[in-house]
Amino acid sequence: MLAFALPYTLHVLAALVWVGGMFFAWLVLRPATVATLEGPARLRLWVEVFRRFFGWVWLAVAILAISGIGMLHMRFNGFETAPRYVHVMIGGGIAMFALFMRIQALLLPELRTAVQDEDWSTGAAVLARIRRMVGINLLLGLAVVAVASSRLVL
Repeated sequence: MLAFALPYTLHVLAALVWVGGMFFAWLVLRPATVATLEGPARLRLWVEVFRRFFGWVWLAVAILAISGIGMLHMRFNGFETAPRYVHVMIGGGIAMFALFMRIQALLLPELRTAVQDEDWSTGAAVLARIRRMVGINLLLGLAVVAVASSRLVL
């Protein structure tokens, strides 16, 4: 049982970092920046926030994948015998990763360029798209955590 405890703990902590970080950014940091910073300063701040947070997200994604695959084989001897909540967790995780990749690979470079060029209207539009995608990813992450923690069979 101890062999299962380490990957399980790492898995939960990695999910906590990723989903908790999105929760904080969306529901705490964003309203605070809107209330206290002008557009250009807000955009510069978000470029820095994403740079720092996305490093942690990459680490969380790696830990989630490695620990998840490890637990899948330790507990269920593979995907075929795993219960449905595990399938939902894997599918939700893949969808979350796809949204994260869209932000990281497509939208974040666009935001950086807009800030570097001081094109504030373009930067604000890109940030709004990122915000919507993070909101979707947050809802998806909360749903995955709810299904996984309740072991709900859909």
